[in-house]
Amino acid sequence: METKAISLGRTLAVPFVQELVKKPLTSVPPRYVHPVQVPLIISLDSCSPQVPVIDMQRLLSEDFMDTELQKLDQACREWGFFQLINHEMSSRLVGKVKLQTEEFFKLPMEEKSKYGQQEGDVEGYGNMHVLSEDQKLHWRDRLYFTTSPPHLRKPHLFPNLPPSFRETLEAYSTGLINVAAIILRIIGKNLRMDDRYYCQNEGNQ
Repeated sequence: METKAISLGRTLAVPFVQELVKKPLTSVPPRYVHPVQVPLIISLDSCSPQVPVIDMQRLLSEDFMDTELQKLDQACREWGFFQLINHEMSSRLVGKVKLQTEEFFKLPMEEKSKYGQQEGDVEGYGNMHVLSEDQKLHWRDRLYFTTSPPHLRKPHLFPNLPPSFRETLEAYSTGLINVAAIILRIIGKNLRMDDRYYCQNEGNQ
């Protein structure tokens, strides 16, 4: 398959926050100071609606499928999102992703800069969607890249990550794709979509 370059946006280069905090700052740099906003007040009383929780094992069970499908349908129609439980994604694997991501951000700058964003691209280590020199910035650095489909991975990013980190992310990405494929297939059937449509698209994830 021929690899086609894709762009997920552009961004201007800005200082790394992890480098800024090493300096003896007496105040937050002006570009990171955001106007005071009225905080969003969220009621937590007993009448507040709860985020829908969908049990994947019940969705796959003949005994509970109908009830769980109704909950899934309602969540999609009324909320647009839901929390998925019992999805068989290993908590140990999720913990490894978190730990190894933290370890990546502790690497020396000369190591992390190997994965820096290239001009006109948001993928890599840095910030995102900085479009002007006076734009307010978020007090963070981030590592962002495409993992799937594999042929769209940038050669200087994912393939060159430390082996252990890359293998963990590979397993995590594969797990997420499998879970997403199952949920999309169930949603498709619930919408009475033609099997050929979502089966074909599963192969293109």
